[in-house]
Amino acid sequence: MSEECIRIGTAVPYDVRIGPGLLDRAGEALSALHRPCRTAVITDDTVAALYGKRVTESLAAAGFEPMLWAFPHGERHKTMATLTEALNWLADSGLSRGDLIVALGGGVPGDLAGFAAAVYCRGTDFVQIPTTLLAAVDSSVGGKTAVDLPAGKNMAGAFHQPRAVLCDTDVLRDLPADLVRDGSAEMLKYGMLCDAELFARMADGSWREDIGGTVARCVAIKRDYVLQDETDRGARQFLNLGHTFGHAAEKCSGFTLTHGQGVGMGLMMASRAAGIDTEPVRRALQACRLEPDVPFAPEELAAAALSDKKRQGGRITLVLPERIGACRLETVDVSALPDWFRRGAGCPSDKGA
Repeated sequence: MSEECIRIGTAVPYDVRIGPGLLDRAGEALSALHRPCRTAVITDDTVAALYGKRVTESLAAAGFEPMLWAFPHGERHKTMATLTEALNWLADSGLSRGDLIVALGGGVPGDLAGFAAAVYCRGTDFVQIPTTLLAAVDSSVGGKTAVDLPAGKNMAGAFHQPRAVLCDTDVLRDLPADLVRDGSAEMLKYGMLCDAELFARMADGSWREDIGGTVARCVAIKRDYVLQDETDRGARQFLNLGHTFGHAAEKCSGFTLTHGQGVGMGLMMASRAAGIDTEPVRRALQACRLEPDVPFAPEELAAAALSDKKRQGGRITLVLPERIGACRLETVDVSALPDWFRRGAGCPSDKGA
């Protein structure tokens, strides 16, 4: 398979490279972007065991001075406490502002390492090397970095664009089923937003025949929204399809639900709430091994959604599908959230909707 390259023309432009063998060519790729320097690889313990040595050896072979720090895996460790540990490690290691940080792993390491890069020495260059499907198609692109607070998911963070994203399709082909499932939720989201053909390929499984091309299509869709609205105050809000509902489900589960599982449930709830035919959505979710139905009461979900970072005062913007491939933004008063969640759960609403 040949390599694909998607240019992200943000204020700090960068390339997303998608192809085989990029993990072992990370040093070569980065040497074209940055002088050899001290390079801090931040990852979690699971990814470190799988890929840490390969990445650090590739960096060293290209003249970089790599060092690796791993924290315990899982969303529950994406916290200010872990961020502080990472920043102290960077400082104790003598990393300077002119050096480089590498975020290696899925969404959790990517978000945390990116946030560390955003605030360390008031901003340090970093590179994303996603090792999950979800990170490859979504969280590694666009410059959102964050950690969770007790009040809610991703409530402390910064916009900080990477210098590059290196997505190794060989790694994606070897992922366990649960990680493929989680990435599929975000890919279905892109299809529901603006690409009915992509949605159909996700539903019938044919996307697997060209993993690199499908990842590139998802990245290109996200790029187009990001370029319209880099800091998430306008068109980029479309990328939150399924997320207000899904984040609430994640929070109600104590984050035992993965982000992909939450988004999958959120896509179904958004479809029900909008009043479109949900049977194609249900079939596509089930084809991707995602549970369509949320196991929490609408009132519980609505209470959790009140802490959503996308809330602006007493209002919040929902992304609602009009059909597969087209959505709209609807800003609602937070007092109406219980009604929207009842609709999304398939329960009668206060308004009889």
